[in-house]
Amino acid sequence: MRRNEFLKTIAALAAAGALPLTASAAQNIKMMIPANPGGGWDTTGRALGKALIDAKAADSVTYDNKGGAAGALGLAQFVNGSKGDPNALMVMGAVMLGGIITGKPPVNLSQATPIARLTSEYNVFVLPANSPLKTMADVVAQLKKDPGSVKWGGGSRGSTEHIVAAMIAQKAGVDPSKINYVAFRGGGEATAAILGGNVTVGGSGYSEFSEYIEAGKMRAIAVTSPTRLKGVNVPTLKEQGIDIELGNWRGVYGAPGITPAQRAALTDAVMKAIKTKSWAEAMEKNSWTPAVLSGPAFDKFVDDEFALLRATMVKAGMV
Repeated sequence: MRRNEFLKTIAALAAAGALPLTASAAQNIKMMIPANPGGGWDTTGRALGKALIDAKAADSVTYDNKGGAAGALGLAQFVNGSKGDPNALMVMGAVMLGGIITGKPPVNLSQATPIARLTSEYNVFVLPANSPLKTMADVVAQLKKDPGSVKWGGGSRGSTEHIVAAMIAQKAGVDPSKINYVAFRGGGEATAAILGGNVTVGGSGYSEFSEYIEAGKMRAIAVTSPTRLKGVNVPTLKEQGIDIELGNWRGVYGAPGITPAQRAALTDAVMKAIKTKSWAEAMEKNSWTPAVLSGPAFDKFVDDEFALLRATMVKAGMV
């Protein structure tokens, strides 16, 4: 068979659906994780990667960690380096939106392609095990006495724990702009700072601190959920008279410039992945709440969330 006849045959088979030409391309996924190893985005990205392989939606997954600026550095690398790549995925979420609002980076999330929201996770606030403070009431009392003496440690500026810290100050009658917030590039750095007693109180997703809480190396004093987390004996802020509840959702985006068909293929791969046993195990292990949303509904959610977070952050004196 001549080369041009062979190519015509291949094209005809593909058009008839007998030869999934795009399937082989979509089998090798490149996962951008816009944070350092050890944090919630890292855990989410690697759990999703394993699930993609288990679902046979990918043959391999490679990971690229690029932390900093609430995910803006990774976003810039993803937007500028993955244009038109149908095999690229980037983990993102509420933290990235908050960072974009406060940092105003030169890249914009709208340049990439929405794929799906996957999970929501509530934050936990912890104290170093040897802290003289024992409860959230102690933290609030010290905050009222001297706002600068309470060093809050957590994710990047604009993260959900940063927003909640500002809201706690506001509820306590303290100027939110006076809080002493230390932003870390990833969950690993924040954990080290808390264990070393370099911050007064730390905040993050429960999964990031759970092993240290269970080992007695951190004292959990509050969660940001509406009710206590399943299997977790930590009081909510609301139980303690602080009327605040805020979830930290996470999702994935595709590269800029991919076609509607390529977006649909990536979405389908992700939807298959989250039906696997390994994904279910990751959900349970990390105390993640299912929050699946894709297509136009996810597009609208992100737009609405930008508006909601911006309004909340302005009210809390962060913007």
